[in-house]
Amino acid sequence: MATPRVFPLSCVAQQYAWGKKGSTSEVARLLASNDPLVQIAEDKPYAELWMGSHPRGDAKILDNRISQKTLGQWIAENQDSLGSKVKAAFHGKLPFLFKVLSVETALSIQAHPNKDLAEKLHLQAPQHYPDANHKPEMAIALTPFQGLCGFRPVKEILTFLKKVPEFQLLIGDEAATKLGQSVSHDTQAVASALRSCFSNLMRSEKKVVVEQLNQLVKRISQQDCVECMACSDNTVRAGLTPKFIDVPTLCEMLNYTPSPSQDRLFPPTQSQGDPYLSIYNPPVPDFTVMKMEVPGSVSEYKVLAVDSASILLVVQGRVTASTPETPAPIPLQRGSVLFIGANEHVSLKLTEPQDLLLFRACCLL
Repeated sequence: MATPRVFPLSCVAQQYAWGKKGSTSEVARLLASNDPLVQIAEDKPYAELWMGSHPRGDAKILDNRISQKTLGQWIAENQDSLGSKVKAAFHGKLPFLFKVLSVETALSIQAHPNKDLAEKLHLQAPQHYPDANHKPEMAIALTPFQGLCGFRPVKEILTFLKKVPEFQLLIGDEAATKLGQSVSHDTQAVASALRSCFSNLMRSEKKVVVEQLNQLVKRISQQDCVECMACSDNTVRAGLTPKFIDVPTLCEMLNYTPSPSQDRLFPPTQSQGDPYLSIYNPPVPDFTVMKMEVPGSVSEYKVLAVDSASILLVVQGRVTASTPETPAPIPLQRGSVLFIGANEHVSLKLTEPQDLLLFRACCLL
């Protein structure tokens, strides 16, 4: 009998301190919806749901026809399921890690290294930087979501320095003046001045900034999103976390190019052949995310076949999934996660007239 190439997964929840607690967390609710035997601890945070083959959260396979226990083990022995281009480009490994995040309090002040820096940091301190891969990321909001990313235009920063004296106190008068003067100079002068301001802020004493950060934490809270990234767990942190903090590396590695907030938004493109499909295709080769919003009036929906392994998450709705080779349909509901091998044709039949919301991560080379 041929090896199944489409099968359900049981995925790992990460209980980081910043996550929403118990059943207030979308991560916990997805887990419980998919498996009624799951016991949700109301006093524990459920921050991230990991869907992929990363060693720190390798998904379990829920198909007794398959001898391998985890997705990583199965892919290692079935590399053709990745798709020919993906297999060659990423050395027989799934190149992305798909997640759901439920955010209660602000995440750490952080950045992710590029490939060269990731290799260097992993070699120097593998206990803090667990792999040698880069970690480009993309987040798609499930609820109204706020995030801080990059640096505002300098004129906006200068306005905040004037309006918030505590902010200027942390930056320092000299660095703030240098930033104001940089506006009339070239981009290199702006980047240098901005780096001085940020470095002063990051090197401030903890007790000096606690009150201001507590106010920030209250404003940036109660949010859920789907996230996809390269298959890495490398993060350089500089605050708002009990984990390892590496301020010098963070200040050194950042791109100090200011830009408007709208430049950080990445709008999807609408599929030409599928009215229910939106595609988020970032400028990195590791991953693409598809969002499918299928009305409950549609009885059957055919998932686009692509030359890449993919992971499908059901956020809303109830269906059965089948392929030409599947002996019996696979029931899927809210919280279900399905692995789909490259070039597999999957048909979803709605079992109740409720709108479907699906997200799918893949690698389109």
